Amino acid sequence: MKYAFMTFSTPEMELAPVLALARELGYDGIEVRVSAGHKHGLEPDATPEQRTAACDAVRATGVPICCVATSCRFADPAIREGLVQQALQCIDLAADVGAGCIRVFGGQLPEGTAREAAVEQVAEALGRLAGRARERGVAVCMETHDDWCDPHHVAAVMQKVDDPAIAVNWDIMHPVRRGGATMDEAFEILKPWIRHVHFHDGKPGEGLCLIGQGDIDHRRAVELLQGLGYDGYLSGEWINRGPHEDYLAAELATMRGYEA
Repeated sequence: MKYAFMTFSTPEMELAPVLALARELGYDGIEVRVSAGHKHGLEPDATPEQRTAACDAVRATGVPICCVATSCRFADPAIREGLVQQALQCIDLAADVGAGCIRVFGGQLPEGTAREAAVEQVAEALGRLAGRARERGVAVCMETHDDWCDPHHVAAVMQKVDDPAIAVNWDIMHPVRRGGATMDEAFEILKPWIRHVHFHDGKPGEGLCLIGQGDIDHRRAVELLQGLGYDGYLSGEWINRGPHEDYLAAELATMRGYEA
């Protein structure tokens, strides 16, 4: 299995040192979070020089950028158009630095919006991204997050779009914690579209904790993905977790220990 971590673990570090850290710890890639004030230097409006420098750093370390994580969300028509345009920029950014996917959200449903209408709206927005994504060789991965933790709702969007460039970022915590699904149920519903995975553990009411100390069965997630022949990345998303020295190496060792 291939493991990465998101730059929420290293928000004050420039890109080259982040890649070097990943190599030192044994991670297989990194995921850059844009529009979050991180110092990696890769944003939707990154210059050609910044993109070239990123590619040089990737080559120097041998550690790829596996995903560009965005804040783009599409359920609210009041903000949708601008975020569709930003997502198109992020597809180009991902392609230019060798990342195979971008992460997007469905987004919070505006008050009074019916689920069926929201599915239509999110699918329409993703459909507008599909052509660029196919052209640039990048998958647009909708995360199980916010008002889209129920895997049935995400699957409904995927079925509506029905495009190989539109896929799922399976955050293994959210369907279990807030979507009313077991790990196995969420996987079974989403497995045709899983192209990227987020992992992190936690305890209800207490926030994040080390994997194995919370209520999310990471061992089972690894078993399911191995059985699928999953060849994408599992990316650790640790937001406001504290110094990376406290957990990055330990979390990777735990995850590798779950592999058959």
